[in-house]
Amino acid sequence: MKITPKMIVKGIKYLKHYGFREFLIRLKEKQQREDIPYEPWYEKHKATSEQLDKQKKTAQKWLEKETQAPKISIVVPLYHTPECFLREMIASVLAQSYPNWQLCLADGSDRIDETVVVEKGQKPAMCPDDGLHGVIREYIEDERICYGIVPKNLGIAGNTNAALTMADGDYIAFLDHDDVLAPDALYEAVLLMQQGCDMIYTDEDKIDAAGEHHLEPHFKPDFNEDLLRSNNYITHFLLVKRELLEQVGNLDAAFDGAQDFDFVLRCSEKAEKIGHIPKILYHWRTHQDSTAGDPFSKRYVVDAGKRAIEAHIRRMGEEAEVTPTKQIGFYMTDYQVKGNPLVSIIIPNKDEVESLKKCLASIEKSTYRNYEVIVVENNSCAQTFSYYERITSNYFEKPEESKSTNGAVKEKSSDALPGARYEGTLRGGQRICVAVWREGFNYSKLNNFGAAFARGEYLVLLNNDIEMISRDWLERMVSNCMRRSVGIVGAKLLYPDNTIQHAGIVVGIGGNVRGIAANMFVGLPRELGGYLHKANLQMNYSAVTAACLMVRKSIYEEVGGFTEALTVAFNDVDFCLRVRKAGYLIVYNPRVEAYHFESKSRGQEDTPEKLDRFQREIEYMRTNWIDILKNGDPYYNPNLSRVYTNYSLNDDW
Repeated sequence: MKITPKMIVKGIKYLKHYGFREFLIRLKEKQQREDIPYEPWYEKHKATSEQLDKQKKTAQKWLEKETQAPKISIVVPLYHTPECFLREMIASVLAQSYPNWQLCLADGSDRIDETVVVEKGQKPAMCPDDGLHGVIREYIEDERICYGIVPKNLGIAGNTNAALTMADGDYIAFLDHDDVLAPDALYEAVLLMQQGCDMIYTDEDKIDAAGEHHLEPHFKPDFNEDLLRSNNYITHFLLVKRELLEQVGNLDAAFDGAQDFDFVLRCSEKAEKIGHIPKILYHWRTHQDSTAGDPFSKRYVVDAGKRAIEAHIRRMGEEAEVTPTKQIGFYMTDYQVKGNPLVSIIIPNKDEVESLKKCLASIEKSTYRNYEVIVVENNSCAQTFSYYERITSNYFEKPEESKSTNGAVKEKSSDALPGARYEGTLRGGQRICVAVWREGFNYSKLNNFGAAFARGEYLVLLNNDIEMISRDWLERMVSNCMRRSVGIVGAKLLYPDNTIQHAGIVVGIGGNVRGIAANMFVGLPRELGGYLHKANLQMNYSAVTAACLMVRKSIYEEVGGFTEALTVAFNDVDFCLRVRKAGYLIVYNPRVEAYHFESKSRGQEDTPEKLDRFQREIEYMRTNWIDILKNGDPYYNPNLSRVYTNYSLNDDW
């Protein structure tokens, strides 16, 4: 890589912003090599001339059936646009395989003349201080192109709104003056419009200033509410139905710098069906003055984005504190705990006294104090029972069981709870219950059994080999679980060497479990954020691991708890998918951190019996969740690997 003066200046800006340690971390991330180089991948996967010709023929048939060929008005605010960029932008629209479009150009460049609005088919009057007219003159004969001059620069929101006054299409699309569209962008959008989508967005990448090289692809998930509250991942290419635009209103100049973020959030609140096209159809140009090329070029966008998220959350009837992260354009949204609900922490355990001690000690450091602990005992040795007796004060049995293992008569239970159990009090005054499960190991049954003893409004499912790092972990989980739309909250789990063990689960990938599901970012150093900082962003996934998750007890009961046919594997994935099917979100919160000493409690799949059981569990998932396994996880992207968990490219798609 050739070092240029611009790169040096940019590096100094980064160093001042991040500080030396964070700067080195960001530099390390930048230097990570792509598993599959993007540019040749893009050339291989972009639409071919044959495909574009076929699209043109199909589009012509749509035009013959007017209901299948909506008109798309593309609005573009111009402001001293370099001639080469303007030509490339217009050329990319003219090259569309779908022809029923309108290009609305509103020119807010500084000038001294009066307002000039150019009607269709008319040539604009030349203005001595602006050469854009000369370029527009070459294209204005195309009746689909409209051009208007804004007498005074109104900012990007106001200039875009000026372009909207010219738009008469069924859908409105937003294009920046120095960016370009892929030739199949509108065609692919119309395919989703025909499915009833009133808000549509696409994947995108960046191009260099000369438009010669493609870089930094952004492969997006389908609509992801919590990711959108962390970062405007939708950005480009955005299209909205006219009725939706009229419902939410135009761009708001109060959010200039993040006016598109505010608009996307407002549209997402009202849209009936949001569609995502997992194809690179928009090319965001990087140059010295663009946000794509230099995120420090428009520092005011950080505050505008913060205010946009805050306004959105208020409109949704929620309370949260929004904090910009060091990564410009990325935010952490912390919701407010309302009241002081009881949380029941359920921990299955077999022996492993030292692990359980460490787990309980980390829980007792929690700043949230209204919790209880339920240890589900499963066939431990006598030494473990001695430990239970030390941390509890009473022992209860079923009414028909009057004696303990040593023959002494113990106090009988006065309630209807199943099984023998120990009861006691932790040092902080919280209740601890050890419920005894005497059957063989079945992770699903253990958790369902433990839930029967829970008195709390919220359940935490926690492995005995977990050591919580965050002291405020319960507040962060409870505050998210209190949201009406949320069913489950998961955590970031780390190996003892400070690499990631779990940062959300994607369904349908993973070489080591035959493509059923896999933890994301396994092995990534804790300080790194991974692909587009996702390991450090609060977002929605299809599943999170039950090694550490919180769920509302009412939702746990609504979906029937864990599927007991899944003894060991995939029971948490199945549980999350059923909660999602019931209409709730699964949230991954990276600020709930814990160490996971995985595989201490249970051995590997290394016997014929275990392998047979594992195969049955795989078949269960394939039978019950074939749609997501076949069609792909909506919170992932089909362009990304179905083997590796680092968001690398999928070269087989």
